[in-house]
Amino acid sequence: MSSERSAIILAAGLGTRMKSSQPKVLHELLGRSLLGHVLRAVKSTGPGRQIVVVGAAADQVRAHLDEVAPETEAVFQDKQLGTGHAVQVAMEAVPDLAGTVIVAAGDTPLLRPETLAELAEVHEKSGNAATVLTAVVADPTGLGRIVRDAEGSVLRIVEHRDADAGERAIREVNSAIYAFDAGLLREQLGKLNSANDQGELYLTDVLELAREAGHAIGAVVVEDPTEVLGCNDRAQLAGLRRILQTRINSELMRSGVTMEDPETTWIDATVKVAPDVLIHPGVQLKGATAVDSGAEIGPDTTLTDTIVGARAEVVRSHADQATIGEGAHVGPFAHLRPASKLAEKAKVGAFVETKNAEIGPGAKANHLAYLGDATVGADANIGCGVITANYDGVHKHRTEIGEGAFIGCDSVLVAPVSIGDGAYVAAGSTIVKDVEPGDLGVARARQASLEDWVAKKRPGTVSDRAAKRAKGETEVSGA
Repeated sequence: MSSERSAIILAAGLGTRMKSSQPKVLHELLGRSLLGHVLRAVKSTGPGRQIVVVGAAADQVRAHLDEVAPETEAVFQDKQLGTGHAVQVAMEAVPDLAGTVIVAAGDTPLLRPETLAELAEVHEKSGNAATVLTAVVADPTGLGRIVRDAEGSVLRIVEHRDADAGERAIREVNSAIYAFDAGLLREQLGKLNSANDQGELYLTDVLELAREAGHAIGAVVVEDPTEVLGCNDRAQLAGLRRILQTRINSELMRSGVTMEDPETTWIDATVKVAPDVLIHPGVQLKGATAVDSGAEIGPDTTLTDTIVGARAEVVRSHADQATIGEGAHVGPFAHLRPASKLAEKAKVGAFVETKNAEIGPGAKANHLAYLGDATVGADANIGCGVITANYDGVHKHRTEIGEGAFIGCDSVLVAPVSIGDGAYVAAGSTIVKDVEPGDLGVARARQASLEDWVAKKRPGTVSDRAAKRAKGETEVSGA
């Protein structure tokens, strides 16, 4: 048998029970679509070509494939007439497929790459016409049963609705994942008929036809039955999410990551976490997030597409497309928006928001500040209530804050503006012109006090009585 491999992924159904305008295979599961998880597993078998059968909402599925797997080939199934018909459409569209053809459903996201690789290897070494991946489950209701002969060889697969009482008692079920010899698959597909309860062409019938023609049919029983679970509605999708969460968290903890509460920790399959990271409860790590060794994340923190350096701390904060340097500290209640970059040992504290901002080594904005479209030099200090006014209603402008600069509390830096190295900005200033290195920028009205204003304008008030007591004046009775 040829060692050449190809794969056909069935993704033509809408999944009406999902109650969604989005096709079922595009629903997200911890960092990838259902289809994306299947494509990743399939890729591990080294297929020369990957054909995805699309149908309902085909444009959406094609657009997704262009984004996540541009090497795949989408084939359109105009009418969904069963799994056998879907594979027929794929084989007709790509008539030169040879060797081993892996067929998988696009809604089985828990399938491990190593399991699919084992299926392909067993199939090829055994010289089977077809090899099916099966699972033994506690409740096989609704699933196709694997019918074997007295010697244990696979005879056929019977759909639940077509099974008799004896067949329904079988607990070994079909995963809808197969390895076929391409030539034999093409030959037997042409013999399918729709004489069944659904009036469809069943791919499962190919196995019985091949066996009747004298070809060997094999099976690989998966150790973990959850690998072959699919989903038909959002409740089942939530169940798959919980299973995958447990799998991901268990693998990370065994690799050296500490999780104080795995049940409240949600980490996408696409995330990378190094050993000796400490994760507190209520953490979500999403997308292309990567956390380096010794970092401490959480509690109650969400990081999306964010890079966290070694020994950094992120506490009760949100970050999206940000970079947090080694030993930096973020939070609590900070918000790092896209293109925020914190250098080594920088600090962004409580209720600080950054966007398209570079915070230099050792620089700090400890509380209640907005730094948008800004560059902050090394060891600069940003006081409480500081704002970089970066937007003029039409365009964004940049603020440059130099090394060792000190920005006093409640100051507004109106961009474009530059604060030089070592310069100071007095508290409460609104800065509209550059401040040169080492200078003090002051932009506020001179303070004035109006003598006895309270006694004249607010006589008899709490303030008036307090002021008189402070001055040692006698209060007027009944005032």
